[in-house]
Amino acid sequence: MRRGCFTEPVPKSPGNGQRGLLFTAFEPSGDEHAAWVIAELKRRYPALPIYAWGGPRMEQAGATIVERTGDDAVMGMPGLKKILEHQRINQRVETWLAKHPVRALIPVDSPAANGPLCEIAKERGLKVIHLIAPQIWAWGRWRIHKLRRLTDLVLCVLPFEASFFERRRVPARFIGHFLFDQTRDAAELDRRCATFGDGRPKIAMMPGSRPDELERHFPVLLSAYATLAKMYPGASGVVAATSDSVAAGLRRMAEARGGWPEGLKIVVRDTDAVIHWCDLALVKSGTVTLQVAKGRKPMVVFYKKANPVLFLMARAVLSTRVFSLPNVLARARIVPELIPHYGGAGPIVQAANKLLADPVAVQHQLHEIDRILEPFRGRNAASQAADAIEEVLGLRGAAAHAA
Repeated sequence: MRRGCFTEPVPKSPGNGQRGLLFTAFEPSGDEHAAWVIAELKRRYPALPIYAWGGPRMEQAGATIVERTGDDAVMGMPGLKKILEHQRINQRVETWLAKHPVRALIPVDSPAANGPLCEIAKERGLKVIHLIAPQIWAWGRWRIHKLRRLTDLVLCVLPFEASFFERRRVPARFIGHFLFDQTRDAAELDRRCATFGDGRPKIAMMPGSRPDELERHFPVLLSAYATLAKMYPGASGVVAATSDSVAAGLRRMAEARGGWPEGLKIVVRDTDAVIHWCDLALVKSGTVTLQVAKGRKPMVVFYKKANPVLFLMARAVLSTRVFSLPNVLARARIVPELIPHYGGAGPIVQAANKLLADPVAVQHQLHEIDRILEPFRGRNAASQAADAIEEVLGLRGAAAHAA
């Protein structure tokens, strides 16, 4: 049965008459990942129309933005307001598709937001190519049945994911990770971090980007840094902030807790340089842990939860016993992880001090990190994603005007 109310014949595409692609991304990370693929597709097929529910990076890459998304991304269970907002987005996407036919939907991460759009796309006969696999391997494995029904191909950024999906009859391909598409010149990184501080040890802190994460994580990191600075009087620290507004919020939080600590700096939108500079990173769990691993720096990973009851309830649907990406890739605890973390700074300080005081432990961690990074070497995720999209849509070898 058709969902929605659109029963009229599908009109022709606007512009040059080509049926294009629709990308949907609802978080800043999705905006960034999709942008690399869009740029590569536009390089190969300049006339191919690419539309997006997305952000500024996708627009810069060449997509026509239908609606701006990602400015207020939510982590975890969304509230009623967010659910209703996405229901309205679903209706607007369906209305748009009725007037602007495309040949494929490319949902980017955010499975909860993108799931209903995949339903809409399949009902209209579109191909669906997932960019970033939903983490069904980690929790809620019953969702595999819906994914199988609504998928032509899943593009995976973690090495083990493709075989996981293939074993469950979901077409999948490992493309590598976008973090490894860009190489950083060491001399340039040295220049960018020259003013960060030259004390020892050099401690980097990465509290996240979402407001709820920052409220939970940054006070704990402030306390951890204060304790470590007493233990190591020559220490210097840098907080990596994802935007100017995040930096301002962190400063307000510090001022409300007695002021910004001496010897601690804040750097905006330059996480690679912060990683290059540091001796140790204190990192909230997420993709940034893989970025730290790429920089070959030891780390302590944590994720502070506000409500232990909710985590105990979630445990019933979790399929993994480790949570940080380095440990998930290694299938072992190669980096200290405090997930979930309910206490104060003490356990973080203890884990950090063990690494700072033991070069052998650091070398062991870096050896294991080198091992888990091996599958990413020699791959370009944007290029391989574009290759896969070409194959699914039959674009490979076709002239751009035939797209």
